[in-house]
Amino acid sequence: MVYRNFQEIKLSALGLGAMRLPTINGNDAEIDEKAAEEMVSYAMEQGINYYDTAWGYHSGNSETVMGKILKKYPRESYYLATKFPGYDLSNMPKVEEIFEKQLEKCGVEYFDFYLFHNVCEMNIDAYLDEQYGIYTYLMEQKKKGRIKHLGFSAHGSCEVMKRFLDAYGADMEFGQIQMNYLDWTFQDAKAKTELLASYHIPVWVMEPLRGGRLATLSEKYEQILKELRPQETIPAWAFRFLQTIPGVTVVLSGMSNFEQLKENIETFGTDSPLNQKEMDAVLSNAKDMIDSVLPCTACRYCTSHCPKGLDIPKLLALYNEHNFTGGGFIAPMAVAQDKQPAACIGCRSCEKVCPQQIKISEAMADFAAKIQG
Repeated sequence: MVYRNFQEIKLSALGLGAMRLPTINGNDAEIDEKAAEEMVSYAMEQGINYYDTAWGYHSGNSETVMGKILKKYPRESYYLATKFPGYDLSNMPKVEEIFEKQLEKCGVEYFDFYLFHNVCEMNIDAYLDEQYGIYTYLMEQKKKGRIKHLGFSAHGSCEVMKRFLDAYGADMEFGQIQMNYLDWTFQDAKAKTELLASYHIPVWVMEPLRGGRLATLSEKYEQILKELRPQETIPAWAFRFLQTIPGVTVVLSGMSNFEQLKENIETFGTDSPLNQKEMDAVLSNAKDMIDSVLPCTACRYCTSHCPKGLDIPKLLALYNEHNFTGGGFIAPMAVAQDKQPAACIGCRSCEKVCPQQIKISEAMADFAAKIQG
């Protein structure tokens, strides 16, 4: 396992993200605890020491399950991260209540890493509003040793990140951003990395495989990469890209099965950055690919806000597939009859919590027209 230095400790360069744990019968709220425990056991054996969860993952069950599993290991053998759920504005007045509940759910007395979750256009004003006391409270917990390292995650623009950093940057020890070779320019990850560097803040990476989008490529893109590194797997290219970027300390991968975990651990057995020719190839592929996809990462923040109970990430994935292939039979066959995109009423409640700021209602209307036409 490759390790990176962070202050006085060594962190595994690969962290296990608990947003996409194995589930039972595809129910996101029902984690397959036995399968998850087997994954954590193997991760521990292979040297992964960073585990990332959050208040809202798996409909609120991720923290509880991860806490139960990690309780079986010495507390000093792993680093646990979770986050204050500011992606939902109704949580802003509840920082103390939520923090105490998170400690209880995870069964710990302190968090090694704690984050302001999802700093973005929707919540930046609230995060900076002193009436909620979020920053003050979290800094107090750090002084008490209940938070060892304080940072933030961001899906917002560089401008929003800078507002946050201008206010709190002196106390932020790490910044977590969405980074992969698709988003290097598409979501401005390059500029965000440079912004963090200007504040001397190390980078944590989320969505390295873009919600699985970079785990498999079309034959056209795969062939380009295979000619450069015949033995490298396609998912490994995404991780090698990140190993090339200065400042990247921890790469979080939301692995949903044992095979993904095993393959990713094998990749992180070596540090093998891309050379310039290889970097040019992945970025060229990305430029070609991003013209036809919506940037959904299947975070599932949207689903709890849909009055029609639509599985929005699944529908957007099918929409992307339909657009990417220029039609075909897969999307029309895969859409559940009672959960068609046409069921969307255009209320835009989902859009208010979407980290990617996708115009979901417009996509649903377009998708409905395409599969019905």
